Amino acid sequence: MTTYIIRRLFHAVIVLFLVTIIVFLVMRLLPGDPLIIYVAQTAELEAMPPEMLDELRHEFGLDKPIMVQYVNWILGICRGDFGTSIFYREKVSKLLLERFPVTIHLGVFSFIIGAFFGLLAGLLAAIRRGKWVDKIVTPFTYVGITIPVFWLGILLIYAFGLKLRWFPISGYTSPFDDFWLSTRQLVMPVLCLAVFGLAANARQMRSSMLEVIQQDYIRTAWSKGLAERMVIIRHAMKNSLIPVITLMGIGIGIIFGGSVLVETVFAIPGVGRLLVSSIFGQDYVVVQAITFVIAVIILMINLIVDISYGWFDPRIRYG
Repeated sequence: MTTYIIRRLFHAVIVLFLVTIIVFLVMRLLPGDPLIIYVAQTAELEAMPPEMLDELRHEFGLDKPIMVQYVNWILGICRGDFGTSIFYREKVSKLLLERFPVTIHLGVFSFIIGAFFGLLAGLLAAIRRGKWVDKIVTPFTYVGITIPVFWLGILLIYAFGLKLRWFPISGYTSPFDDFWLSTRQLVMPVLCLAVFGLAANARQMRSSMLEVIQQDYIRTAWSKGLAERMVIIRHAMKNSLIPVITLMGIGIGIIFGGSVLVETVFAIPGVGRLLVSSIFGQDYVVVQAITFVIAVIILMINLIVDISYGWFDPRIRYG
């Protein structure tokens, strides 16, 4: 197990290195100058002398060669310094500490809802195959997987925000400031983020469960006269969870990707919205930092998922 973890961590370092190179180069291949964009939004571009632009370029290290900029950025990350935002003129670490709790708040709730209700729906659809539960769950999974998140958000805003006025249509409030308002503001964004995971988990759970209950050891358990709950929970469910766990690990990345759209639609000040505004403003430092942190989170989640296989299926051995 220790050897496997060390090998996976080594692979993760290589992946992170490739991610940093790709995002660093892609941002600098975009047309335009981030300093000109920043100046144009904050002052009269024509009134700014070239000397001041040169000073700004020197301040943010954009006057140095590309390789020097990359090395300085990596050394800064090793020291825990992600740099200073060009647009916000603040430390990126401060921006991330302000925005990441919002995104994690949304992501954790949507992940829990998608995992719990997805597993439950898929389990019921499998053990009641062909019944009314299966006939409801299966069509829902097709709709949930294919529906665009931003379009669903717009529909929810129109129906439950503008027409029925049940929920606020935008904004975010910390639950420590106003728990009830925070809960009402989270309902529609969390539903948008959870619908894909719920549908995908339900579909995968149904498929895995149908495959497992056809195995010989399940028929043996039935022949011993064990109760249905005992057969499903103790014997069938645990062995059918491995592909679902894999899908959940992938779903973490989908949640971060979906938060970009959801936070934009609902005007939520999270990491996704910060990433969008930074891309349009070509704020190199912020985009690089967010991409790096999300890559680290996804790699660690994938490592945890791989290690969990041994608990769900003792036959799996790590070399």
